[in-house]
Amino acid sequence: MNKAKPLSIAVLGSGKGSNFLAIADAIAAGRLNARIVCVLSDVPDALILERARQKGIPAEYISGAPFRTKLEGEAEARYITALKKYGAEVIALAGFMRILKPGLLAAFKNRIVNIHPALLPAFPGMESWKQALDYGAKITGCTVHFVDAGTDTGPIILQKTVPILDGDTPESLHARIQEQEHVAFPEALQLLAEGKITVEGRRVRIAR
Repeated sequence: MNKAKPLSIAVLGSGKGSNFLAIADAIAAGRLNARIVCVLSDVPDALILERARQKGIPAEYISGAPFRTKLEGEAEARYITALKKYGAEVIALAGFMRILKPGLLAAFKNRIVNIHPALLPAFPGMESWKQALDYGAKITGCTVHFVDAGTDTGPIILQKTVPILDGDTPESLHARIQEQEHVAFPEALQLLAEGKITVEGRRVRIAR
């Protein structure tokens, strides 16, 4: 591990927070030179908030109202204010179920990272593991990418592959994809922490 200043990460999530735990575990194990400065959720009783509090990490519910599926207007402003208050350098979306809008994207340009359970650009959107299974694909996986104004369209940082087995159900396939997510997300964040990522249009270049 290098001795550079740890990367300050804010985690946004709407659910259980398994990727949050993977990031926290990678930090504890010395594989990720970072600290989680806060966890924010648009769901008041989301398990991710409780898991953050158990680790002594500041955790806040911030309403996304009046919208149900996007972060815009006053709700967006509330999130930007909180993220700046905690000194976030990078935002990790760990199952945050809202579409981000230009205000937040501009405030953290090329500093918002998402994990998607498919090999983008294939199978964007919801339940992508089920999409891949229904399509008859032989390989799927997960993608860590920067967030832009589209849906799962931002520049790709890295991907991990997962074979689709003959006996797979949506549940068994999703579970195996999540195993790779928990490897890929901390790995991508470590590349950011080391300053190894350059974004050139749609292409992400990684210094080796």
